[in-house]
Amino acid sequence: MKELIDLQEKLFPDLLAVMERRYRIMHYIKMMEPIGRRSLADHMNMKERLIRSEIDFLNRQGFLHVTAKGMSLTVEGSNIVDKLANFINGISSFHVLESQIKERLHLEHVIIVPGNSDNQLSIKEDLGIACVQFLKGILTANQTVAITGGTTMALVAKHMKRVEHAENCTFVPARGGLGEQVENQANTICAEMAKKANGNYRMLYVPDPLSEETYYSIIEEPAIKDTLETIRKADIVLHGIGDAITMAKRRKAPERVIEKLKKEHAVSEAFGYYLDEEGEVVHKVRTVGMQLEDLTHPKYVIAIAGGKSKAKAIRSYLRQGMSNVLITDEETAEELLKG
Repeated sequence: MKELIDLQEKLFPDLLAVMERRYRIMHYIKMMEPIGRRSLADHMNMKERLIRSEIDFLNRQGFLHVTAKGMSLTVEGSNIVDKLANFINGISSFHVLESQIKERLHLEHVIIVPGNSDNQLSIKEDLGIACVQFLKGILTANQTVAITGGTTMALVAKHMKRVEHAENCTFVPARGGLGEQVENQANTICAEMAKKANGNYRMLYVPDPLSEETYYSIIEEPAIKDTLETIRKADIVLHGIGDAITMAKRRKAPERVIEKLKKEHAVSEAFGYYLDEEGEVVHKVRTVGMQLEDLTHPKYVIAIAGGKSKAKAIRSYLRQGMSNVLITDEETAEELLKG
């Protein structure tokens, strides 16, 4: 295969570039169908004239349906995307980068999208889309999916779609989170994902964080206790990774706690745990929901986090070894390899 690719590059230097471009156009249409030409051009960062030319070609080949609602793939077009996936990944620099990240951070799966989500909201959207695509490949019937809150998780929910072979799935919040903006609360995100996936959902109406006394009182409530049992038996967990100080301030932590985090050099936060650069826990807030020790049970623990500025936090959290899937962006991945 490698020899054939080398020969193609020598005899037809533009062939692989054209093939990869058309594959990525079709792949994005498959994720977002139906989609308009202008939206596609904006996302692909390509001139509309070039997109129009490629769409005309793909339409003539019978790979696309073009209607007033937008473009979608034909059965043949969808099959081509599926068959080309491994080949394109094999010639893509992203494949090399993903392999390096997997080896460096001891992960089972790494998915990288182009760009830096610090700079563009559209890249964060891509992280959400990539997560949904991964979910479509692993989700099966009657599974439970636990989800944390946050802006990135909200974008996953925004792009969630029904998975035909995954009926009767249940979506649950991984932790309490009243006090966040409503659209970024885990409860809201779970409900939206369940509705789009045609699944079920459970709510966890508790504030975050809690005092010790309140915590031990509330977890004995029958409804809370039942939901917690469901959360801890989750098959898949989706979560973000936050910068320690940013998250502490967002959750209105007392000044003494923020000073402690600074003194202990905390750099990351996930599930209420604040970690230093080596992945050691330096502070824990009392939250109702999933704890780090609960992450040993799920088959997939998926961290979705991007932005070059978050690289140190992502590296810190992943040193805990609790997540086995990372979905991030290109510049963050490159920064992760420097540490």
